[in-house]
Order: sequence, then C-alpha cells, then structure tokens
Amino acid sequence: MMSFKISDKPVVPFIEGDGIGPDIWKAARMVFDAAVDKIYGGRRYVQWKEIYAGQKAYNKFGEWLPDETFQTIREYGIAMKGPLTTPIGGGFRSLNVTLRQKLDLYACVRPVRHFKGVPAPVKHPERVNVVIFRENTDDIYAGIEWKQGTDEAKRVIDFLNCEMGCNLSYDCGVGVKPMSEFKTKRLVRMAIKYALDKHLPSVTLVHKGNIMKYTEGAFKEWGYEVAREEFSDTTITEDDVCTKYSGKPPKGKVVIKDRITDAMFQQILLRPEEYSIIATPNLNGDYLSDALLAQVGGLGIGPGANMGDEVALFEPTHGTAPKYAGMDKVNPGALILSGCMMFEYMGWKEVSDAIVKAMEKTISSGVVTYDLARQMEGSKEVKCSEFAQEIVNNL
Repeated sequence: MMSFKISDKPVVPFIEGDGIGPDIWKAARMVFDAAVDKIYGGRRYVQWKEIYAGQKAYNKFGEWLPDETFQTIREYGIAMKGPLTTPIGGGFRSLNVTLRQKLDLYACVRPVRHFKGVPAPVKHPERVNVVIFRENTDDIYAGIEWKQGTDEAKRVIDFLNCEMGCNLSYDCGVGVKPMSEFKTKRLVRMAIKYALDKHLPSVTLVHKGNIMKYTEGAFKEWGYEVAREEFSDTTITEDDVCTKYSGKPPKGKVVIKDRITDAMFQQILLRPEEYSIIATPNLNGDYLSDALLAQVGGLGIGPGANMGDEVALFEPTHGTAPKYAGMDKVNPGALILSGCMMFEYMGWKEVSDAIVKAMEKTISSGVVTYDLARQMEGSKEVKCSEFAQEIVNNL
C-alpha cells in the first residue's frame, strides 16, 4: 500500500458526518489529539480542517456534495469522514459511493481483529485477524441498471434477446456487472504490496468464478497474473506450495490462493486463522467484512479506509444510526480505529499503537458504551464521550 509523506503539523480535512456523526467525531477527536500530544509533546500535531458533505453540506450550501469538498481532499491527499446518509429521491445513489468513484478510491481496506474483552458470538474470536481489500469501483456498485417496464430496460432486453441470444422476459429490471482487468489488477497489486510490507503470509482471492466465469472468474485469473508477472520473486501459488514444497511455504514468500465465495463464508467461521488478507470484488467484500466483524463484536469496532493512488479517506464501517443522533450514546470505536489506520498511514505508528492499547485496556476494564455493555456482565455503561475520555485516561 502506498506511503504518505506528511509534515509535523499536517492539515487533515474531516467530514463530521450525519446522524451520530457529530457525537462520534467529537469523541474520536478528543482521543486523537490527546494521543498525538502524549506521544510527541507538541512537536507534532494535527490541524483539523472541516469540509462538508451530507445533510450539513445541504443545510449550509444547498448541495449534498460540494465540489470544494472534492478539491480539498485532493489538495491534502488525506481525510477523515463520519457516516453519511444518502438523500432520498434525488442527486446521488450514495454519497459514499460517489466520493469513492469521483476520487478514484478503488480499494476499500477493512482490517478485522478481536479486542480482548469484547463479547463475541464465536468461541475463538481471537483467531480472526484479517484485512479485506474490497474493489470499490467495479461490480454491481457501479450502479448501472434500468428499472423494469421503462423504455431503457426494454431496449436493453431487446438487444440481449435479439443480438446476444438471451431469453429475458420484459418484466425484468436489468443491471450490468462490469469487472475490468485494470481495476482488478491494481486492487490485487495493493493487497500484495500490503502483505509484503506487513510480512503477512497470504493473499486470498475470493470470487464466484465457478458461475460467473468472465467477471468473477476473470478477477481470479487477473489476480494470479499480477502475482506471477510483478511479484514472482516474493509470491508463490498455493498449488505450488502443495506440489513442490510438501505444503510448507518457502520463507519470505507470500502465498497466493483463491476461494469460491460461498465456501469462503464457511472458511472464515471454521478456520479464520488461515487467512491474513482477502482481495475480492465489491459485493463479496461487503458481505465478508460484515460477517467477519460479527465474529469479533460487530460494526461498532469496524474501521475502514477507502484508498487510491493519490488520496486516502478514512471512515468507520457502520452507518448514521439516526435514532441515536445527539444522544452521546453510540460507540465511537470504529471511527477511533479508522483514525489509527490514518496515523499509521501517515507514518505516526506510535500514535496508532498507543490508541489501540488504551482502547483495549478500556474495554477489558469493562468500561464500555451501551452496545457492548448489554453483552458484558458486570460492565459499566458509559456515554460516547465518557468512553473516549476513559481511553484518554488509559493512554
């Protein structure tokens, strides 16, 4: 994954977010600023710059996603974002998807691990420690579709039936699932580089290529091509490990393997420790990341980043939870951990490590927000801001 050179006093744009966004942003920023000050003692600090998207942007400018927001993120090359709601009935299918597409943030990177003390529905959540690289701009999230009964849908169905030999009825809605060689290869390339940088043992390509041979199947083949053509000295296929090395990978080699999507769901439940990085098309990655997070405590501790070659946007996995807006109630952990990803990306790893350690200590002591408190016997339920303050106290 790309590195990012940054000054000792960087300007970092942030989008507060909708719903619970203001609550969790305020809490997370408290932790960020305290950790940076604790580690660097004023020698380094972040200059936060607010930019606008979502409801706050609409209230202020009459636009859901002002051009200035895109320009500012491009200018600084880095930003943080709270959850955004999508306007109903106009403008954008999804503000999040629009940001990813316009800024060419082609990789959704989601690390999933268990924090000691967090209740989980499986016996051994500590076995889950995986990073998902989910392609962001291809697949069904391209949003190319036509509504049933429209002239556009009829024209597409006519073409498919008459020119391509299909047999579709006219009561169908129709969508297109594009998957390109270029976009697949740059995602897998980033995943392999990350594995090499972090000294992780494997990258697994997850696909439904047994059914969709020219999209999902091509994703698998293009992924293997990247490894073979660009990383031949540092990668090895799982087949070669089995046939040439008696199942034991050579030292220093990243193993490239692949799994069918439905089989992978079983694998992450039964043998999650066998997977360190998963590279996958968009929809598969969406399902898998939520399923993995469910094993370690849920979306409340699910960080994420949307990354391209020039820009990185860090954000939590969860949504806006509007019914809790303004209640100072919701777990800010996912946003805090997304900030940890950002600090590591900036080269401030000691800040990231300090926050993670303090957060784990806080949870282990039983001081948690409502989502965890209701699952932890003997815990102390605290507000969003109080949870953040306890992390600060534990730095």
